[in-house]
Amino acid sequence: MAEVLVLVDHADGSVRKPTLELLALARRIGEPVAVHLGTGADTAAPVLAEHGAVRVLAADAPEFTEYLVVPKVDALEAAVAAVSPAAVLVPSNAENKEIAARLALRIGSGLITDAVDLTAGDEGPVASQSVFAAGFTTRSRVSRGTPVITVKPNSATPEAAPAAGTVEQLTVTFGEKATGTRVTSRTEREATGRPELTEAAIVVSGGRGVNGAENFPLIEALADALGGAVGASRAAVDAGWYPHSNQVGQTGKQVSPQLYIAAGISGAIQHRAGMQTSKTIVAVNKDAEAPIFELVDYGVVGDLFQVVPQLTEEVKARKG
Repeated sequence: MAEVLVLVDHADGSVRKPTLELLALARRIGEPVAVHLGTGADTAAPVLAEHGAVRVLAADAPEFTEYLVVPKVDALEAAVAAVSPAAVLVPSNAENKEIAARLALRIGSGLITDAVDLTAGDEGPVASQSVFAAGFTTRSRVSRGTPVITVKPNSATPEAAPAAGTVEQLTVTFGEKATGTRVTSRTEREATGRPELTEAAIVVSGGRGVNGAENFPLIEALADALGGAVGASRAAVDAGWYPHSNQVGQTGKQVSPQLYIAAGISGAIQHRAGMQTSKTIVAVNKDAEAPIFELVDYGVVGDLFQVVPQLTEEVKARKG
């Protein structure tokens, strides 16, 4: 069976959930081979093996942390040359989409971004994408070269499928461009105790209707009761009510949780582009004509200042 490369998203060997989802998708089309770049491969290997990785190609070098993007492209190019895979799967985020695009260009292959599903096909893997504010689902395949596909988080359910997970060293030769852009500083993000926005199974977002930064604790309280992440619309972020790192939308982060709750968000196309692939969408808005209601599974026409606190208390009560 052909092998499928999966780029591991991790923090010092602690494997993040999107990688486990990719391993589940990779098993549909071949045998997963994980590519672990940076420190912690020995820590990550048992987790990757438990979820189906037959091999773990590991490379650690200061270039991966000291420089942007290109060293990881060099490493993936080396992995492709070593394995001749049926496809390369990458967790979809801003940095990884650039890595995937550069890799596809180097190896002369096609690229599919933000896939939400993946199936085997007679002429190669077929990727599903949700487009035009979730109005259409497209199915595409790469017609030339080794498919490079980025997959949105929460697109699949991680599944245990024990495999060997043998760690093998990947030899990487860095090109001249690898050191073109140096990271000059890092600032640790303040911990909130909430899950990462793009990986969260539940997201609660507030918009213009929240009417001020002082009211966002209403949104945070519901998110905390549900064990979810907090998002914000562009209008709320532009008004300075919430950090840009929490913006959901075309110019913010794209999320695909199991449950998305939009409170006080009208549903402009810019916002919908960032959350349209959510499995279940709930909206609270006092305007019955708000565009967000065209997209939702459940809608509440009402004042969020009354609805959201009641919902929070009900969630807490049911949790006991």
